[in-house]
Amino acid sequence: MPLKDILSLRLYTRVAHLGSFSAAARESGLTQSQVSRMIAELEAGLGVRLLSRTTRSVAPTEAGLEFLARMEPILAALDDAENSVRETGELRGVLRISMPSTMGIRVIIPRLSAFTERHPLLHLELMLEDQRKDMVKGAVDIGIRVGALPDLPGTARLIGTMQRVIVASPTYLARHGTPLVPGDLSGHRIVGGPVGAHAAGWQFQRDGQSVSVDPGPQFSTNDTAGAVAAASGGLGIVSTTSWACRLELESGALVQLLPDWKMAELPVHAYFPHGRTTRLAARVFADFLVEQLVE
Repeated sequence: MPLKDILSLRLYTRVAHLGSFSAAARESGLTQSQVSRMIAELEAGLGVRLLSRTTRSVAPTEAGLEFLARMEPILAALDDAENSVRETGELRGVLRISMPSTMGIRVIIPRLSAFTERHPLLHLELMLEDQRKDMVKGAVDIGIRVGALPDLPGTARLIGTMQRVIVASPTYLARHGTPLVPGDLSGHRIVGGPVGAHAAGWQFQRDGQSVSVDPGPQFSTNDTAGAVAAASGGLGIVSTTSWACRLELESGALVQLLPDWKMAELPVHAYFPHGRTTRLAARVFADFLVEQLVE
């Protein structure tokens, strides 16, 4: 395949994801007219319109989405092939990573500088999303997921664990009292969030004793940061990860409850939607996270 055609394919994927010819042009060092012309030539060669263009937006057509899903793994394989024969062994291309927003903002992004310094030619594209989406259609190379993984067609690797804690604000505890044993939670207001949403309730262990409580939430949200904010604002007690509320615990905005009672740790997986054809860069990123996810 001529190098010009490969460049056109790469430009198409960037326009499709960025939703902008000008943004893709800035990223590639080309002019907007050059990018537009090359993609128009690509569409003419294929005999199909890949992008829907309006004065306000650019988005893939249905055919464009199908082409994108099939083409990006091929381009990723080309990146890997180039990386494997370079004497420097430097990783190049775009690595697309999906992860929960709170984990990304509070845990992973603050630690990424070490990774980018090791691989300065690799462009990281992070998608912070709490709703699980089709990662193959989204051309995701690696997804970071907390908790049990559903049955998925790709492959997964356990890269760490996160401790669960029960926390509340000093203001809430001053008004409603402090629970001393798990059974006391049934008399308190509970904030429900993604980590705390378990059908089996909250499980506690101490000295070989196991206790399960199922406190129904009076306030709930599908966002971990929102649940932590609600607890900090005095709305009730929340179960979350120690990473998600570390800043609030350090500042005193939240207080850990029942510290002598342990909750089951949550597994953290790196999920590779493309299975055995996973890119080298995705595997290297997973190795990096193994180093970082140590509390």
